[in-house]
Amino acid sequence: MSRKALWTVFALLVLVAGGVAAWYLLAPDAPNLAAPSSSGAGYVLTAHDRTLGNPKAKVVLIEYAAPSCPVCAAFNAQTFPQFKQNYVDTGKVYYVFRVFPIRADDGTAEKIARCLPADKYLGFIDLLFRNQPLWDVENGVTDVHGGLIKVGRIAGMSADQIDKCMNNPDEDKIINTVAADGDAKYHIAGTPTLVLDGVTLGSRFFSYDELSKSLDAELAKKK
Repeated sequence: MSRKALWTVFALLVLVAGGVAAWYLLAPDAPNLAAPSSSGAGYVLTAHDRTLGNPKAKVVLIEYAAPSCPVCAAFNAQTFPQFKQNYVDTGKVYYVFRVFPIRADDGTAEKIARCLPADKYLGFIDLLFRNQPLWDVENGVTDVHGGLIKVGRIAGMSADQIDKCMNNPDEDKIINTVAADGDAKYHIAGTPTLVLDGVTLGSRFFSYDELSKSLDAELAKKK
């Protein structure tokens, strides 16, 4: 199946999944994806993006990832900590995370994450990656709903709160808009996909050494 055909299927699956919870700090108005908070050549950032680092950093790295993606989980565990320490925490790179669903369960997981305060969002994404054996069908899980309840409870949410997040339709269109926009601009062939200053680096696992070479080259251009 082609990448475009896969995206069409994934988008439909997200819509069928039962809706996406609005991030309650933005309620009652959904984020306006058309209103940029900042931009550069080849990219536009909005208030809906979840980010780390200095917004005035010379380089912007966008990651499109799926919470159920095992390659994304490997990148999160093996590459991201050193990248964050050496580039994000030092103010060299502004990091942006966006969900690109590869199955309906990714949309459901994103619903829960969006119910949390903005400063807790990326921590919950990390929790989803590290606990894929609890909820991801690729790990043989048959009760995904029950698994996501377990992960949500680890984050301090009640089962009732998690169910409300899963069943709130407010962000359905946002999930699909973010993913469709990413696919149109960056030709996402899989997850994770990294976009460096508006240019797609690729859709695959990146080791720290490989990523740092690309970042250093880009930073050298900005001196």
